[in-house]
Amino acid sequence: MEITMGGDRILSILPKKIRRALMKAGPDYDKLTELRLRINEPLILKYSSREHFLTEEGFGNDKKSALFITAEDIRETIDYISNYSLYAYEDEVRQGFITVQGGHRIGLAGQVVLENGRVRNVKYISFLNIRLSHERKGCAAGVIPYIVENGRLLHTLIISPPGCGKTTLLRDIVRILSDGAGDLEGMTVGVVDERSEIAACYMGTPQNDVGIRTDILDCCPKAEGMLMLIRSMSPAVIAVDEIGSHEDIDAISYVINCGCSMIATVHGDSIDDIRNKPVLRKLVEERVFDRYIILGSGKHVFRVVRIFDSMGNEIFSAG
Repeated sequence: MEITMGGDRILSILPKKIRRALMKAGPDYDKLTELRLRINEPLILKYSSREHFLTEEGFGNDKKSALFITAEDIRETIDYISNYSLYAYEDEVRQGFITVQGGHRIGLAGQVVLENGRVRNVKYISFLNIRLSHERKGCAAGVIPYIVENGRLLHTLIISPPGCGKTTLLRDIVRILSDGAGDLEGMTVGVVDERSEIAACYMGTPQNDVGIRTDILDCCPKAEGMLMLIRSMSPAVIAVDEIGSHEDIDAISYVINCGCSMIATVHGDSIDDIRNKPVLRKLVEERVFDRYIILGSGKHVFRVVRIFDSMGNEIFSAG
């Protein structure tokens, strides 16, 4: 399994004092997943699935010795992220995040500016969530035999609690379907990447490997994007992350009725959890999906716990 990461790119967007402390800590960047910068609060990192403070001497558990974030630290980080031209990223800021080279995504929060009841901008940015992009090529290889039949992708829903690697798994499934592997011929895949997390496009160019036959609608609402791809790109497969709205469900039905295979992810713990959510209940009751992949937490970024067919029969268990 190949793991790729951009530690140098992350260091380049951090304030100098944080950069020095992080270099002194010497982390394995494959285990570093998140940095939280909140004005007048300590810097918190998520490393090896646990939270840590960062001190001038490296990682620590004592809040008193942790580096505290100032308004200047926030401004410096935003300058680096936006190349000193935040106004050029106005569309991204309006959606609450900026994706930088390497596919890393920076969430932004502060005072929201409204116009006609809709978000026009975010000013006085005081909170940043730097989420590091990790590719794990080959992580989906063991899943493919359960979701591909006679050279065609079965409609598949990945169910996962937050932070258990559903996007990582989805991305690698897309890559394998697109490139082909062994007896599996490559398929045309359309990705609606509403939050720029699957392909992590930077200035229109995917930063993650999503395969040679993949077309991407970046920063596009899922429901609208699915219909656009059907009309314009003739995909064999459509992939989306984090479904949940009535519009998403209607669009999925349209995609399937058009003869296109569907793969999606959703937050949850089990099929029953999905069934108990009013918006999603229809998917289970009408057996829209042929396969359900259940993820759980583990030592690694994700762990496939169980796989079910459309009838709820278990066809794989991690034990």
